[in-house]
Amino acid sequence: MKKTLTISAAAIAAAIALTGCSAGTGSGSSDSSSMPGMNHGSSGMPSSSAPAASAEFNDADTMFAQMMIPHHAQAVAMSETMLKKEGIPATVTDLATKIKAAQGPEIEKMTGWLQSWGQPTQMPTDMASGHSMSGMMGEEDLANLEAAQGTEAARLFLTQMIAHHEGAVMMAKTETSDGKNADAVQLSKEIASSQKTEIQEMKDLLATL
Repeated sequence: MKKTLTISAAAIAAAIALTGCSAGTGSGSSDSSSMPGMNHGSSGMPSSSAPAASAEFNDADTMFAQMMIPHHAQAVAMSETMLKKEGIPATVTDLATKIKAAQGPEIEKMTGWLQSWGQPTQMPTDMASGHSMSGMMGEEDLANLEAAQGTEAARLFLTQMIAHHEGAVMMAKTETSDGKNADAVQLSKEIASSQKTEIQEMKDLLATL
């Protein structure tokens, strides 16, 4: 069920639509270690309300945010699809509500970081074609989820979202090891931890359906 797709224009457009104009920068201390050849200086004008450390980033941080935004956007869209359906077990709709509530604000946070770093919120097309995001669903997968009803839809959603979360965990672990920005690295750790917990929760739910 695992899938790896190159970044699609549709996924990126959905992510940008979700973020609106919101931008925020978290706080944290600087991590002085970084991958050789991956350092950027501070890009863009530093925010007077944000610590200087938040402006320190490298290519891994940029790629993490640019790829995780559309990845999260698809998870939110899949959750919204489920929340529109009738006859879905309450445990599954509760999970979909939780995923949407958690990942929507994370999209806004990462968009804010990219803006504060002076980086595009979308990965340039020439770079996007050479990178892929594990766990992304294809158009056929999403169409099947849209068409499914009741218990069938619940099973499909859980199966797809497990693969989707597993992809996000892989991306988060890469950021944890390669990133420089303290806030981005912290978010990557939180994503890996929370989504691994949800993966187990979804496997348990699948066993009951």
